[in-house]
Amino acid sequence: MAKDQFSFDVVSEVDAQEVRNAFDQAHREIINRFDFKNTGTTMSLDENLVEIRSSTENRLKAAIDVLREKLVRREVSLKALSEGPLLPAAKGTVRQTIHVNHGINDEKAREITKFIRGTGIKVQAQIQKDQIRITGKKKDDLQQVIGALKSEDFGIPLQFTNYRP
Repeated sequence: MAKDQFSFDVVSEVDAQEVRNAFDQAHREIINRFDFKNTGTTMSLDENLVEIRSSTENRLKAAIDVLREKLVRREVSLKALSEGPLLPAAKGTVRQTIHVNHGINDEKAREITKFIRGTGIKVQAQIQKDQIRITGKKKDDLQQVIGALKSEDFGIPLQFTNYRP
């Protein structure tokens, strides 16, 4: 890379500890709230997967709302969540899984690089595993790309890191 090039990385990261803390708070609230008593509502967290079970669909949705509220308070973007379908479970209960996404998958990375090329700004976008490296000769071009990416909704939270002058 030439010395007169600048770069930064576009990433989609979620703080796992904040997700854990939000889950713990939501779990405690569900255990203690009166409207969840005797509904069999439970939550479990396994790596990047949250599973919620309840006796009724309405109680399940209320539990998901509690989890979302705690995530927002902990500044975890709800764009990082992808909800699975509502499934029937044992003994007449219902369950739903929520996956916490980390990184930029190939499909989103191609969509973002195509968007960057479509802006007409003279920069190069390179897909590197679960992030995208943007390089350009002018700092102003990189700032324009950041502004353009912030204005567009790709359905995932984006952060801009590793700025290299």
